[in-house]
Amino acid sequence: MAELILEKYIRYIKEERQLSSNTVDAYIRDALQFEEYLKSTSKSNLLEINKTIIIKYLSYLQREGKAVSTISRNLASLRCLYQYLLNNNFIPEDPTFNLKSPKPERKTPDVLKKEEVELLIDQTNINVEKGARDRAIIYLIYSIGLRVSEIIDLDIGDINLQAGLIKIRQEEAERVLPLAKKVLDTLEDYLTRYRANEDSDSPLFVNLYGERLTRQGVWKIFKQYSKQIDIDKDISPHILRHSFIVHMLDKGVSLIKIQKILGHSDLSTLQLYRYVSDD
Repeated sequence: MAELILEKYIRYIKEERQLSSNTVDAYIRDALQFEEYLKSTSKSNLLEINKTIIIKYLSYLQREGKAVSTISRNLASLRCLYQYLLNNNFIPEDPTFNLKSPKPERKTPDVLKKEEVELLIDQTNINVEKGARDRAIIYLIYSIGLRVSEIIDLDIGDINLQAGLIKIRQEEAERVLPLAKKVLDTLEDYLTRYRANEDSDSPLFVNLYGERLTRQGVWKIFKQYSKQIDIDKDISPHILRHSFIVHMLDKGVSLIKIQKILGHSDLSTLQLYRYVSDD
């Protein structure tokens, strides 16, 4: 009985479901594999299982070292099968109902080593306005983990050189952070030499036309320096921000403190960095 129904299901997904040939092949393969699993582990057939058996099967796939994406596809295959069986009155309920696919593993972020960060900084020529500006941007991202959006939103008045503080304006709330001496010296040099006659509400970082720097402009800056450095990594604002987080953790700074510096609302997002090191 179950064998005949499975044959009907295979004809159904081949002829009636508008699925790609690769998906059809995968769904058939997954259904047949599940049937073999049932034969080897229990007396149940495809029509006699419950949610517990489905969960055990997914756990079995995990123990076999299957990738999260493979397990998710198997669940999708079984859901397709049991929706067919339910809609055709072969079973009273769908055993896959409310089962959630496993979340894909998040890739650990790439980071720069400390000497690679120094190499990036050394590419900037502070004897010209562009180089001084770029060095200040690099230091702000690497020293306090600013986002590109936060960098381009900064005004000159957000920097308090005397107090050694920077104000980051956000929609939710402002945060005020202390700056290391090296960063303050870099900002002071940039402001004194190239932006001395500007008002406090003028943008801190501008392009060659004197207009506020854009997100695309910041990414172009990093792309330019990436071409100059012989490092097999994608030099970007993101990787520099990741490097700040990892290097802070290496120094023993807690995730809670890093969360406050970054203005992060979700601490779980930072948990991934525990497993990264620049060594």
